[in-house]
Amino acid sequence: MKKALLTSLLLTSTIAFAQYEIKPEEGYARNIGLMVAMLEDLKDRITDQVQDLTLSETDFEFDDKANSIGSLVMHLVSTEAYFQIETLEGRKWTEEEQKVLGVGAGLNDTSKHQLKEKPIQHYLDLWGKVRKKTLEGLKTKDDAWFASNVDEGMNYHWAWYHVMEHQANHMGQIALVKNRLPK
Repeated sequence: MKKALLTSLLLTSTIAFAQYEIKPEEGYARNIGLMVAMLEDLKDRITDQVQDLTLSETDFEFDDKANSIGSLVMHLVSTEAYFQIETLEGRKWTEEEQKVLGVGAGLNDTSKHQLKEKPIQHYLDLWGKVRKKTLEGLKTKDDAWFASNVDEGMNYHWAWYHVMEHQANHMGQIALVKNRLPK
């Protein structure tokens, strides 16, 4: 009886968790494909968390030191755009890119005022455009590039790990703000 129950639990567990495998995305070098899979998973999870927010929920700040969900999503857009341009294109932001994409780079009083009265879809659309360009750029790279150094002491793999880590951290902040939304 115990053996049958254990076998049943193991089979159920294997089936239930099969969807949580990290596999390299097709069309990319192996290690880059693994990073792409994780970046896409985080973006999908954050999008699911915020896509149905109203404008007042997108702009809500639970106190004067808190960031709105719109600001946090724009911060993710800015961070990814920065690393994309620096690592995949090897250049700095243009003035226009700085104006459009850089606004969320530093979560401060200036950006808080600029990042108001835009629906959540505005930020998600920007993120979609940035991500599309990121994915296109990563497809042109190989794992030797990924392991090579951007600067002394930092390789491209770490740079993109940092983008992923950044998204995971702010996903938690977004959940906190969402939990504090007025009922």
